[in-house]
Amino acid sequence: MRLDLYDIRPEGMDAYLSYNGHHFSKRMCEWAVSKMRDRNGKRLEMRSLEQVDKILKTYNVELKNDIGYDKVYVMHMCIADYLGSSITDERFIAMFVKDYLDDPDGYSEIAFSRFMADCIATGTTINWADLI
Repeated sequence: MRLDLYDIRPEGMDAYLSYNGHHFSKRMCEWAVSKMRDRNGKRLEMRSLEQVDKILKTYNVELKNDIGYDKVYVMHMCIADYLGSSITDERFIAMFVKDYLDDPDGYSEIAFSRFMADCIATGTTINWADLI
């Protein structure tokens, strides 16, 4: 259940959503990626927005739903969860980001909504005020 549907939400959540909507800000993305581990349990090295853009451009990937830092989050999620299994290299990572964010059956807030659902399911507390 989405937390933003309730009258009482965690402190700072309303402010975050008023600034960013259901999308990743730079700070929220950095925090989320800091919690990720690769398939071997190793912490991911954070790639910048510019580095992600360069990777996407290298493989001629253009996004329709390019909002905030969503693509940065999705790229790191792909690396953490799929690289070395169903995703074998950087080209397929770029294609995954495109498929995930521009899914015709999806919606523009899918990355952030999925992230929030995962936090709820795992009991991960988001300190919203710290991430504005």
